[in-house]
Amino acid sequence: MTVFLVLLIPPLLMVFALLMERLERRLRTATVSEADVQEFLDTAQPEEVNTLIREGWTKAFAKFRLRRRPRLRRRNKDHAPPATDAPA
Repeated sequence: MTVFLVLLIPPLLMVFALLMERLERRLRTATVSEADVQEFLDTAQPEEVNTLIREGWTKAFAKFRLRRRPRLRRRNKDHAPPATDAPA
């Protein structure tokens, strides 16, 4: 019985550690910064707030970022240096 425990405990401990590491990685990527929350609360539309209430931060931020993406592209395009067509 002792040999069985000696052989079984280390692999179980390693499996537990691997599962906890995967869980920790998912939690670390799912965190939201204070600045993100403040921006969301300042500029969110009612549909995005309803998504936040029903489904949580992950889905609400996904919709929020999808809505803001074209505006960010436009802003980056406006600030881009002018392209020159003349050969160098």
